[in-house]
Amino acid sequence: MIDIEKLRFDEKGLIPAVVVDSASKRVLTLAYMNRESLKISMEKGLTCFWSRSRQELWLKGETSGNYQHIVSITADCDMDALVVTVEPEGPACHLGSFSCFENPLWHSDDRHEFSLEMLMEELRGRQEQKKEGSYTSYLFEKGLDKILKKVGEEATEVIVAAKNDDRRETVYEIADLAYHVMVLMLQMGISLEDVHKELASRHIIDHKVKQEKMT
Repeated sequence: MIDIEKLRFDEKGLIPAVVVDSASKRVLTLAYMNRESLKISMEKGLTCFWSRSRQELWLKGETSGNYQHIVSITADCDMDALVVTVEPEGPACHLGSFSCFENPLWHSDDRHEFSLEMLMEELRGRQEQKKEGSYTSYLFEKGLDKILKKVGEEATEVIVAAKNDDRRETVYEIADLAYHVMVLMLQMGISLEDVHKELASRHIIDHKVKQEKMT
């Protein structure tokens, strides 16, 4: 861990802090901290910034309830910028959006952004607004039993591909399985965050078990 005194604050005593969601890795906001707000952030485990417009300390969520629980704070190589990874309780943007960065400016025609969160939203769209000819909408229309059947079939195909030591086919079948599991999650009202939290809790348990074995 580095010493806070090694950080390079600007002439106004501020350092930019890029706030990132720990689960989705999306950038939530760009804010500024001074020494005092940074110390408060580390003491409370909640993001505290310096408001340049109001010229005062600003504990995120104090009035809105949208607190940001800090997972980690990391400085860049020049020690003049921070990445603050958080678990947010609500929207980061004062306009009510999950992230402050919601206004596309440009995108490549050849390269496409992808994330499980984006896929989940697309699947949710097919669930809420059925589209004729859509396989996803078809699964939701047929309901839980059909979805479970497909999950079982895809799991079997993963096993067969892996047993045949066919890496490419195994990757293909895992992707099919992941897709159908995500459809199942939506059908049952399970979010990616729910699974993320469960995996995170198991990681902590495993870490403690390893420590106990070492002592």
